[in-house]
Amino acid sequence: MNKINPDIDIVNYVLKAVLEVQPDSVFVNSLYHQYCERGGLSKKQLEGLHSKALKIKTINPGKLATLEAIIKKKPTRYKSAMPETAMPAQTKDTVPGEIIDAILVKYPQHKRVLFLKTRYADNTLTALDIAEIQKFKKLLLKDH
Repeated sequence: MNKINPDIDIVNYVLKAVLEVQPDSVFVNSLYHQYCERGGLSKKQLEGLHSKALKIKTINPGKLATLEAIIKKKPTRYKSAMPETAMPAQTKDTVPGEIIDAILVKYPQHKRVLFLKTRYADNTLTALDIAEIQKFKKLLLKDH
């Protein structure tokens, strides 16, 4: 942060003024500790300090206005929403379903075709399953 006059530190002044009035405040103590260690505070921390400082009448209003200007100068960080996973819309191939239904009309107890029907309903048919359905069509449905 570029300071115009490094001798005047408004944030440090406000922190010390608030600490004089509220020495037991855990929040202000932690802000002061972070400011001394890191040399700065986040926008949210500065806003919290400003709200505490507004309640104290002994702080110069000009210093509060300068603190407010420092807060406005800092960028506002927004948490972006989680991006939606771009899953391509899968269109279900209806041909295997029609073949399975036609086989089950003729042979309703065919266990392998019943299994393939559940796989089709769950949309988990593989290429081998589709080839097997075609094979059953040739073997069992000679008229189609």
